[in-house]
Amino acid sequence: MNIENTQSQMRKGILEFCILSIIRRGEAYPSDIVEEMRSANLNILEGTLYPLLTRLKNADMLTYRWVESNSGPPRKYFSLTDKGLAFYRELETTWKELANAVDALASKTEIRAENP
Repeated sequence: MNIENTQSQMRKGILEFCILSIIRRGEAYPSDIVEEMRSANLNILEGTLYPLLTRLKNADMLTYRWVESNSGPPRKYFSLTDKGLAFYRELETTWKELANAVDALASKTEIRAENP
């Protein structure tokens, strides 16, 4: 069994929640999202992030605004819509339930049946 594949699948499962967690705190520029994810040891490529942001925007979870930049093209800053905030809160509840359940299972000590 390939541990890297399993680890990758686990990270993909929480990617959307992590990105929404960042945007929930305020408008976010995609490269800032990438940097914050990296600093939390959850590496993400912009090629992975942009399609996810587009999908969330098309689902009315996110909105964006353009901001002029002095050092290049305008920047697109994303923020949560009301629908996106409600979705985030549902994901947050689900995450807490899952984290607690996994912690409860993983922290149990091994019990061995005694041989008669």
